[in-house]
Amino acid sequence: MITAKVDGSYAVLFEKIKGKKFRLVSNLVGTRARFAQAVGAKESNIHEKVIQAIQRAKKPKKSTKGKFFENHSKDLSILPIVKHFEKELGPFITSSIIYTKNPEKGTQNSSFHRLLPLDKKHFSVRMVEGRDLHRAFINSKKHRKDLKVAITIGVHPAISIAGAYQADWGKDELDIANSILKGKLSLAKCPFSGMLVPSEAEIVMEGRILHNKTHKEWMVEMLRTYDFARKQPVFELEDLYYRNNPIFHDILSGYSEHRLLMGMPIEAKLNRNLKKAFPQTKQVSMTNGGCNWLHAVVQIKKKKESDGKQIIKKTFAIHRSLKMVTVVDDDINPNDAESVEYAMATRFQADKDLVIIKNVRGSSLDPSSDQKKLKTAKLGIDATKPSFKLKSGFEIAQIPKQSKISLKKYFKNL
Repeated sequence: MITAKVDGSYAVLFEKIKGKKFRLVSNLVGTRARFAQAVGAKESNIHEKVIQAIQRAKKPKKSTKGKFFENHSKDLSILPIVKHFEKELGPFITSSIIYTKNPEKGTQNSSFHRLLPLDKKHFSVRMVEGRDLHRAFINSKKHRKDLKVAITIGVHPAISIAGAYQADWGKDELDIANSILKGKLSLAKCPFSGMLVPSEAEIVMEGRILHNKTHKEWMVEMLRTYDFARKQPVFELEDLYYRNNPIFHDILSGYSEHRLLMGMPIEAKLNRNLKKAFPQTKQVSMTNGGCNWLHAVVQIKKKKESDGKQIIKKTFAIHRSLKMVTVVDDDINPNDAESVEYAMATRFQADKDLVIIKNVRGSSLDPSSDQKKLKTAKLGIDATKPSFKLKSGFEIAQIPKQSKISLKKYFKNL
């Protein structure tokens, strides 16, 4: 597949899809540079922009008419839904954001959920247990009622980023998106569900999640491994709306756009919370090798010997899916795997600086863990310079004015 071949390097727009009137786009935020562009930031201050948006979240304005009302259908098969991998159960919608009411707070919630088409009117809906949509669904199920929802496909990347951020219970992710977009987000009301969705969304579906029906499904997850079969609730379509010349957004599971959309908001959360608890924290990076989900590197300006281990424990507490945390000094680049390994090679002693936590909550995606009970073991590595040794022994030698040397001056073929 072309999307996999370019993996994040380019956004790809397919303008002609056989038998469909929809165009298809993928890799919208497949790099940190495009992610930064989506939130109106530089790569160096993405997290500051997201954190400010969370702190200054404000209600979007309401529009009398959504652009998505231009066309109407009751048939899900008109959508260009993609099957990505050979052993998947079927094609999946991977960019869908579901909107529902919080049963306790009365506010609206939005979050990403994959959808597997079952027929022209039904999808299975992947829900993570304990998250907001699942809690709202369990509440409806308890009362033997179906849960009314709206679903969007194809929204501004800032809305996708806000939807991927796990806001606190009762907070509306669209308020965060509106803050990122400098108050320019407008919402339109869906007639059946009553949900407010972005008025410029390409595709909007509304209907109900049935309280008494499930379907088994599995697909490729963030780790690019096949998930195990899970019984999931079923969505029943009431209406499907779409714009003229619509664009369907497809996210390739386990590749850069998927990982950044899910991992970067968590990275922002880690940066915010760790810097608040430990001001010596300089930067937190969710690593590519850890699929932007399971491994983190924390860069600190060390004050006392216990800093490393305390920060390791706090980092695990903030993001429970983490499996490994490495703490490094401020002269080590946390986004450079070779630099981090260098710190481990020269500043880490396994008998003193290793933290192992057994039989604790982890990620259900990790195939090496107990996925049913969500139990795993976690590893912390304090790869900071020991404060009881001479600092000069750890100084990285520098060549004077090396950064100012231009090789083009000396080599003709450059």
